[in-house]
Amino acid sequence: MRLHLPIIGITMGDPAGIGPEIIVKTLTEPSIYDVCRPVVLGDPQTLSSALRLVSGDLDINALNDPAEAASVPGQMDLLPISIADRDTVQPAKPTLAGGKAMVACIIRAVELARENRLEAVVTCPISKILMHRAGYMYDGHTQLISHLTGTNEYVMMLAGEKLRVALVTIHCALRDVPVILNTEMVHRTIVITMRSLVRDFGLGNARLAVAALNPHAGESGLFGTEEHEIIQPAVHRAQKEGYRVSGPYPPDTVFHRAASGRFDAVIAMYHDQGLIPLKLLHFSDAVNVTLGLPIVRTSVDHGTAYDIAGTGRADASSLKSAIRLAARMVENRKRKA
Repeated sequence: MRLHLPIIGITMGDPAGIGPEIIVKTLTEPSIYDVCRPVVLGDPQTLSSALRLVSGDLDINALNDPAEAASVPGQMDLLPISIADRDTVQPAKPTLAGGKAMVACIIRAVELARENRLEAVVTCPISKILMHRAGYMYDGHTQLISHLTGTNEYVMMLAGEKLRVALVTIHCALRDVPVILNTEMVHRTIVITMRSLVRDFGLGNARLAVAALNPHAGESGLFGTEEHEIIQPAVHRAQKEGYRVSGPYPPDTVFHRAASGRFDAVIAMYHDQGLIPLKLLHFSDAVNVTLGLPIVRTSVDHGTAYDIAGTGRADASSLKSAIRLAARMVENRKRKA
């Protein structure tokens, strides 16, 4: 009965973090199986320990291939990615062995997605330090996955039911943002975001707002010239190309307007400009989405949370939202194909 549902791979994340716990909490919810066929990529022993931690009522069904998934509530379909030195892995105590398995899960999931054996990839939180120690010198999931898929142009979006925010710059010092920003970057972010709103979110007549960099959108140059010199030219170019985009708008009002339904998403110039309003509205259930990839990839919008790993207190809301959004994105892409 579920054969029409998309097969979605869920990567374990750092085994010493809360990833295993939120996975088992998510898969004990039968409604997840109404939207997809979930397949976990991770270490069997670690996930069994997480099941005992939360008294989860799930049987583990080890697979050789995603196509073997039974996809029934009460059963976790698992593609085993074993940890070389399992005895060293404990909650809140990250290890190199766990880091290597963490990366192996991501690489295998992307490989299966590129072969169309998974229809989407949903990732649990990782440690960037462990990724580097394991020999993968990337800033995070997004950069690793873009490399694995051969994607040079991509956009990070944080999405909730009320607000979606896409970022022009991501992880950099605030003082560097005006130096890094240029018209081409802003335009590229607009185009990738607009295309994804149509293709992935099913918004055929999407409306996009662009936030200014400076207070009051620069106040005619009084508080900065980036709006006139960098952002407006990018917006005008996108408008000429037929996109429903407008701005730059003062940052202190544009997110409220978007959350009220005036816009379908907002382009933010820097990390905290977009994430502060997003997390105010969607602290527990926001989803990290990588736009512009040839595969569907969503992620939880939180870290490994070592401080509560192994306590049973982790909130699985973001993972549940990430899975549901990934399933919708797969269906929307099928309709556009």
